[in-house]
Amino acid sequence: MNKAIIGKKVGMTQIFDKDGRVIPVTVIEAGPCYVIQKKSKETDGYDAVQLGFGDLKEQRANKPLKGHFMKASVAPKKHLREFRLADAAAYEVGQEIRADIFAEGDLVDVTARSKGKGFAGSIKRHGQRRGPMSHGSHYHRGPGSLGSIDAARVFKGRPLPGRMGGDRVTVQRLQVVKVDADNNLLLVRGAVPGPRGGLVTIKDSVKAQK
Repeated sequence: MNKAIIGKKVGMTQIFDKDGRVIPVTVIEAGPCYVIQKKSKETDGYDAVQLGFGDLKEQRANKPLKGHFMKASVAPKKHLREFRLADAAAYEVGQEIRADIFAEGDLVDVTARSKGKGFAGSIKRHGQRRGPMSHGSHYHRGPGSLGSIDAARVFKGRPLPGRMGGDRVTVQRLQVVKVDADNNLLLVRGAVPGPRGGLVTIKDSVKAQK
């Protein structure tokens, strides 16, 4: 991984290419981010950079956090994420990273937390089929048989009703269609997990060369 940035999902829209074809895109406010800390193999056992995104009111940062940001000479940030970059040594503490680190045509992996949907049945959660709705049927939307009687337990991994959504989801190989460096916006082809205003991390795709 060579490039990474933290952003916020703005929403979806559509643009047109030079041939007049519609391209569905997700607009992401990417950065500006700041390098808060550098980690190296000598001191930490691995190479990484810690990025900060989103302004935080100073009175909402406790003393340890204020000291952490003061070392980098950066105002307190709301979100901190660590990335193991191949060229982490090339970054400087306090350096600003903007959306233009990516270019049109780049393939990226976008990670976010999916929308939480609360408690859901097995039909909505796993796409299972319902039972007959005719008169006399006592099975409609239930989870169905749970298997062997002799085991006297439910086997682990069984698709059953439960909490749906709210998971960490990564969508791979999304193409950057447009970069608006002035407004720190990335237009990425396709859908991105999470609600509008949700936090996302964007990294160069691990499958870009495949």
